[in-house]
Amino acid sequence: MTNPTNPARGAVSSSARLFDTENLINPYPLYQELRDAGPVIWLEAYGLYMLPRYAETKQALEDWESFSSAGGVTMNDEMNEKLRGGLLCSDPPRHDALRKVIERPVTPKALSQLRNRVAEEAKELVIRLVEQGSFDAATELAQHLPVTIVSDLVGLPEKGRERMLAWAPANFDCFGPANSDRTKAAMPIVGEMVNYAFTQCVPGKLKPDGWAQMIWDAAERGEVSVEDAPFMMNDYMGPSLDTTIFATTWLVWLFAKHPDQWQKLRDNPALIPSAINEAVRLHSPIQNFSRYVAKDVEIGGVTLPAGSRVIIAYGSANRDERKWDNPTEFDILRRDSNDHLGFGHGEHNCVGKNLARLEIRALLTELLPRVERFELLEAQIFHNNILHGLQSCRVTVH
Repeated sequence: MTNPTNPARGAVSSSARLFDTENLINPYPLYQELRDAGPVIWLEAYGLYMLPRYAETKQALEDWESFSSAGGVTMNDEMNEKLRGGLLCSDPPRHDALRKVIERPVTPKALSQLRNRVAEEAKELVIRLVEQGSFDAATELAQHLPVTIVSDLVGLPEKGRERMLAWAPANFDCFGPANSDRTKAAMPIVGEMVNYAFTQCVPGKLKPDGWAQMIWDAAERGEVSVEDAPFMMNDYMGPSLDTTIFATTWLVWLFAKHPDQWQKLRDNPALIPSAINEAVRLHSPIQNFSRYVAKDVEIGGVTLPAGSRVIIAYGSANRDERKWDNPTEFDILRRDSNDHLGFGHGEHNCVGKNLARLEIRALLTELLPRVERFELLEAQIFHNNILHGLQSCRVTVH
């Protein structure tokens, strides 16, 4: 895939370097600048278009025939080739067949059988952390359920599992542009993950009743090909960890910053789903993916040429003042927070969103009666091309 060297007529050219460290740490001022500049931006530094506003982002996500995932969702050819044919990098009808297998254990009906187990684990964890008085909301609270329960449910081999927290973010770093140092540095780490999938995530080494084994069982039934199975392991190994961990950590950080919102939630726990949506809107764990322009298509008054690539900017779209009033404010009473694009939209909406909500809800349910307020001690941003989260968030609970 080659990108055009000159922007389409009507696209606003920008010299902004979206993937420089300072913008990864705090991308929101740059997003504001790009939204104000226009609906379609040409990023000169990367040879990529970007859709910074909500309306165009949603339009692109709904039009998979023009904005193709099969052409790759990362911003560099090497990683797109590695992921070719997997769930993320596929379009219907292939995407539908793969997704049917991948999402089988995470449908609302299937997850209802896990609710009690997740709730019990969350209760034990929260009781222990509250008794400590101070803890890291990222490493001690948010990581626990994804790393313990979810890893066990997926049924990956114990050998190598300890590398998951390194592999998952490296996988997303490799979604960045080819000229990003972070992208280049992460490629060897992703190679480890791919090797693990092909050599360890195979029948005989997987937990017999785990979700990963279910993929091989589906291959035996002919629902997917045997060649597809190792690639599909990535859909359980990567996205199931950091996205949920970061969403949980951001919630604690936000409630520490906005104690009035925590009190509103304590007064009315029925607002938990709204609180989760508002946190994902305001601090989207996944900031950007991309799409391949499969045919000439008009969007935002600009005709994008076939063969170009466009950044789908979830993190910017979710703060678009054309969509939301006071979009930078954290408001769990916001009535339209569920319109956020933080879990994707259209054909490629997040497969694991129901699992993420189940885990976060379980933790909040146990924290509400035990914590009057969070006191923020220290927080550090995690640096990643795609993910936006806190690598640490130390709090004291009162």
